[in-house]
Amino acid sequence: MADTAREEAAHKGTILFSPAFVLAVVALVLAAILLLPVNVPIGSMYWDLFIYFDAANRLFSGQIPATDFFAPVGPLGYYLFAGGLKLFAKAQPLLLVHWSLFVITAPLMALGLAEISRTSRKTAFAILVPFLIFAVLPFNTREFFPFPGSDGFGIYNRQVCQLLYALTVSLIYLRSQRLLFIAILAGMTALFLTKITGFAAGGLLCLFAFLAGRVTFKTALATAIGFLLVLCLLQLWNGFALNYIGDILALVALNEDSLAPRFLQAASLTFGIVLPATALILFLLYEDRTALIRDLRALGGLRPAAVARFLDRDAFWIGAVLTIGIFFETQNTGSQALIFLWPAILPALISLWKEHGPDRVFATAALLAAAAALPPVVNTAERAARTYVGAVKNVALPSRNLKTLGRVNMRPEILARAQKMLDFYADHRATYADFIRIQELPAYMFYSEFDFQAAHLMAIDRAITDIETLEAEKGVRFETILNLNFVNPFPWLLDRQAPEHVAIGADPTRAVPQPGEEALEAVRETDLILHPTCPLTTANADLLKLYEPAMRNHKRVELDKCFDAYVSPRLADLVE
Repeated sequence: MADTAREEAAHKGTILFSPAFVLAVVALVLAAILLLPVNVPIGSMYWDLFIYFDAANRLFSGQIPATDFFAPVGPLGYYLFAGGLKLFAKAQPLLLVHWSLFVITAPLMALGLAEISRTSRKTAFAILVPFLIFAVLPFNTREFFPFPGSDGFGIYNRQVCQLLYALTVSLIYLRSQRLLFIAILAGMTALFLTKITGFAAGGLLCLFAFLAGRVTFKTALATAIGFLLVLCLLQLWNGFALNYIGDILALVALNEDSLAPRFLQAASLTFGIVLPATALILFLLYEDRTALIRDLRALGGLRPAAVARFLDRDAFWIGAVLTIGIFFETQNTGSQALIFLWPAILPALISLWKEHGPDRVFATAALLAAAAALPPVVNTAERAARTYVGAVKNVALPSRNLKTLGRVNMRPEILARAQKMLDFYADHRATYADFIRIQELPAYMFYSEFDFQAAHLMAIDRAITDIETLEAEKGVRFETILNLNFVNPFPWLLDRQAPEHVAIGADPTRAVPQPGEEALEAVRETDLILHPTCPLTTANADLLKLYEPAMRNHKRVELDKCFDAYVSPRLADLVE
């Protein structure tokens, strides 16, 4: 009887302190925070976040990504955010969009952690804790502005990195081919529906795992068939798959720069990780030189078993993950770069500890591993600490019409400057028109400046009041609204619709294809088209020029000091 009680107590202790239990508790805590009316400090390029509201509003109205509107990335993040809005309508949006991926990554991580825990709970926690830091803290691993603030940009890049972390864990630690099939199919499908460069990176990682003998031919074939079946189901459901592939090809055409310069740029931006990781690879190869030469000689006719024996070593796994990680970063501005390197490094440390104990070899490898793996963790934690501790003196953004988009705060001097700059932009319109003439922004990092982001929100807030006032005075209602700007939050904030076939996340330099007849016709039928003027910018001018052929019959009126409005000819007589 006593033995049974001890066994039950031990079992309960095992469950309560298991990685899977910790993962579940964290998920519940995050859900609880989403129910609270919290604000976050505004940050550089915070307006990237608004894209998710534009997409969610379109999804709620029945529009389908890639079919009814062009998006810069895959639709998974938008669907997760839209689902999150249904559950947590009052949630701070940056926290909601960052944490929404937990729905995908938590089960994937649980799969790998369950396998690891069978042999070593310490190893499982060593994998879990860094992942939770990146999954919980909504920050990129690099700063793009000297002031501490929240990262509303690079969200889908962070999501890809977290998916690659979970996929790397599965490929390295799972031994069951059945579980590998589930993990690879789920991981690769999620990557495909998040960002195509993430899918390419994941595919390269899976290819290496296959060549290294971790994934059998049968599992690889079953996964490929399963993935194609998913695409077929999506195509039959709403025609999404082929349209999405068409959008990907359009994006490739818009971003056809040579890969070599971008590869070098990505390597330089992550140099603090690349250098020690490369040194660790070389050190491991040197320590393994006898077996390495033996396996190299055995390659002979390139038999699969010999190739797998040669490739399946810690140094090559680290090298593969490092190279693939740099490849993914060639297309990114903000990201959690190379966070998935740690799951590949850890097995090398475990092997050296078992073989050598705390001697010189292990100490050298541990030092190099720490130099490679710690920077992303330390940078993310340090940025979060600076942002949240520094927010003690912050003041909330004053707003009436921004819903949860207005749930931000900032230093009082930032708010004061933003308020002054709105009037300055309006009073010096000709000056900013000259910036367009020379094709430059007012500052090189203009969109990263906190006061611009705050001023942009305040201009939107005021414009909504002015739109509602105009509608009330003239007895009209603008059902479709387009904003000739990078983001279009107006339909969401006013409970209206956005025109179909028009790109969201409208960066005319790399994410807005030349509009076809469908897009132009949709613009022609749009009730209200807004052109932000506080300040005038090259990107907005390019968007105006892009859609101008479809706006010739719209009537231009000054909505307020910061927005010109183009009213549909159907309604133009009513607003005179």
